[in-house]
Amino acid sequence: MINRVSAAKEGVFQVQIPSSAFISNFTMIIAGRVVPGTVQAKEKKIIDPTQEAKKLRNATKASSSENEMETFRMAVNIPGKNKATFLLIYEELLQRRLGKYELVTSIRPLQLVSKLLVDVNILELSEITYLEVPPLRNARNNGLGATTKPNNQVTIPPSTTIKQDKTTCRITFSPNIVQQAKIARNGILGDFIIRYDVERELGVGQIQVLNGFFVHYFAPKDLPAVPKNIVFIIDTSASMAGTKMKQTKEALFTILKDLRPQDHFNIVSFSNRIKVWHQGKLVPVSPDNIRDAKKFIYLLNPTGGTNINGGIQTGTALLSDYNAQVKDAQKRVSLIIFLTDGRPTVGEILSPKIVNNTKLAVQEKICVFSIGIGNDVDYRLLEHLSLENCGMVRRIHEEADAKTMLKGFYDEIGTPLLSDIHIHYTDDMVDYVTQNLFINYFNGSEIVIAGRLSNPDADTLHVQVTASNSDKSIVLESNVPLKNKEKEVQKTVASLEKVNEENNYIERLWGYLSVKELLKSRMRSTTSKQREYLSDKAKNLSVKYNFVTPLSTMVIELPDIQMDRPNADEANLNDHDYGGKPQSLHRNEKQPADGDPHFVVDFPLSKMAVCFNINGEPGDVIRLVSDHTTSGITVNGKLIGAPAPVNSHKKQRTYFSTITIMVNKPKRSYIEITPQKVILDGKDRVILRCDKTVTVDSGDLSVSVVEKSNVTVTIWGTVSFVILIHQYKNPAFYQRDHLGFYISNSKGLSNNSHGLLGQFIYQDVSVSEVQLSKTQQNGTIPVNDLPSFSATLNLKDRRIPVIKKQRKIYSGKHQVDCWFVKNNAGKLIDGTYKDYVVAHLFDTGMGPDGSNEA
Repeated sequence: MINRVSAAKEGVFQVQIPSSAFISNFTMIIAGRVVPGTVQAKEKKIIDPTQEAKKLRNATKASSSENEMETFRMAVNIPGKNKATFLLIYEELLQRRLGKYELVTSIRPLQLVSKLLVDVNILELSEITYLEVPPLRNARNNGLGATTKPNNQVTIPPSTTIKQDKTTCRITFSPNIVQQAKIARNGILGDFIIRYDVERELGVGQIQVLNGFFVHYFAPKDLPAVPKNIVFIIDTSASMAGTKMKQTKEALFTILKDLRPQDHFNIVSFSNRIKVWHQGKLVPVSPDNIRDAKKFIYLLNPTGGTNINGGIQTGTALLSDYNAQVKDAQKRVSLIIFLTDGRPTVGEILSPKIVNNTKLAVQEKICVFSIGIGNDVDYRLLEHLSLENCGMVRRIHEEADAKTMLKGFYDEIGTPLLSDIHIHYTDDMVDYVTQNLFINYFNGSEIVIAGRLSNPDADTLHVQVTASNSDKSIVLESNVPLKNKEKEVQKTVASLEKVNEENNYIERLWGYLSVKELLKSRMRSTTSKQREYLSDKAKNLSVKYNFVTPLSTMVIELPDIQMDRPNADEANLNDHDYGGKPQSLHRNEKQPADGDPHFVVDFPLSKMAVCFNINGEPGDVIRLVSDHTTSGITVNGKLIGAPAPVNSHKKQRTYFSTITIMVNKPKRSYIEITPQKVILDGKDRVILRCDKTVTVDSGDLSVSVVEKSNVTVTIWGTVSFVILIHQYKNPAFYQRDHLGFYISNSKGLSNNSHGLLGQFIYQDVSVSEVQLSKTQQNGTIPVNDLPSFSATLNLKDRRIPVIKKQRKIYSGKHQVDCWFVKNNAGKLIDGTYKDYVVAHLFDTGMGPDGSNEA
């Protein structure tokens, strides 16, 4: 946004995003200053005084529908003759419905703009078998922006280009001002939609593996439909009169035609009175019964109040009684489709009691699918009713085509293929698996499970799927080759033009699904203690993965950019004073830089220190300490890259961005440390911020954070690691926040310890002066190098040239004399640097024979 006048003006950034998505990043660049947002946990009780329009709204609300859009809005003052840039990142799992994934991008700039571009890149491991870009969708006109061919077939939106091959696709939409004006002069163009699907793997489905996490996609096809018992419960209160009732009737007429001959059904209408089409039973699908049902629906007359509890109790009683009477009930799927446009006004009107009454009546044997029509519906009640009873909920807005949406919703659940699905993995191979028990699987949908591998070095993962299909039991099994699967994913990720530095999309998907499930479980919780426990877990994961959820918030600290800027604080939500100026694009290039990880290693037996540098590659994960089989401790560090300083002889520098410490005894836990936070995952999961001084002590394991300085991890009182925190207030272009690592106490590590640093703990070394000879001066060692090779370090059977140096350690607070080894620690370490590069941060180095690997 550009402010062309001299005075500061308010600019409003507004965009619609799917309500199922989580915002993970929001950054503004205002007048050349970078203003990042940070995700923080919400306090248990928040009093937010800024309930005005000028605030940053949470992206996800507890009462949001999975297929709805929500508005993200940020208002900020832009200084005169200046501009503001807004960068928003949100993440969502595309849900497969009716055999297709649907990606929806809202295009509502609210004005005609000179440059408008939607650029979508699809990258799949499987072949893309279907691709569709329909006309722009608008709530008031589903065909808005479409052009029509002579044969009446609609075309793709104007200016859309598609480039596709077997597994990739790029779709761009870039209408000019004239094309935009033909669609909508107010800049509300509508939703740009892409639908696609991929080739399905038979059997247990597709599994992807990356960095110790996996995701499992299961979407079987070509199965016979499971017979269903279904009751339609329809609101016929006075508020349904007119278009709502007309469209509901039309949709039900269409749905009745789609019922299968083996299905049984009934219809209940409710207002002040409860009407049942056939008392005390469900009837089979037949031409006569369908005709009579249509007549019953046609004669429904909206009147009176809304007895939601009475309607649901009547419908569940019909299903329960019928299932108790027939012999094959367990071979059928029992469903309720419940439709209302209002709130309870007759009978039981308290939502918690209605939810509890429904749960008691359903007894986990019936799935309730709710549809809320209009803007006055008690959507939260419907959400509770469905989530408590293995169903889904949809909202249909006033201006929407209710008939089409009702039919579409039924199509999603109208063809159950499996029931009682249980997906099981080798017990000792995985932990932290998301939901793996499912009541039903409907044709065209997809089951997605994510988990963490407890042994990422394993070769195979055994997967077993058990389910029921009508009168048959189905068992699918497979041994999944983990190494091959990970190579496939790594190759695909490497082909991306822009790759996330962490390459951790599967882990983030695991975090996304885990938070979603915790929020649903929290909604279903019956005690305050249980609710608090689930809230804390969801909150910690939200902060860990930088997701804005109902339990976290995006905090923006706006800088004081210009003196004449009016009402600066009005655009601020949850303003906090962090003591220090915001990050600026004008860097302080005089600040010293370091990199190429410096290591200072103590040789306790020789009371001597040796130092060396490692010239690693960005993305490398280095095994620092490996004692997994004996003490159960492993330490890994991940490198990030940065440009070299001006006039430096180096091409780039590398730093430690993350340190992980895995502890396997007496109980499994790990510590993950970055310059911003410390994650302690043991019996409970704790996340500590590095800008706060705090200590967590569980007896065997202690983590102590000194504000913006260091983190000390102590294990059993006999092993201590110190991790230094290097943060820059105004970093130069070649500087990155990073970590330093030291072993301060190694008594608890065994003689088998290895790793880049661990291999020296129990070694004895000595240093001897080099006696220069004529032979050496005549060419064995170049004369120019003689000053560097003034001494020799004797380690094992190796003689290593060293020179005396002084190194500042512990953030420059201490200075140590050390013997420096050149050439990337050549001859000092066992093997070469590459021998210490491991697959991922949670690699514990267990080889196939159970021995430690370097």
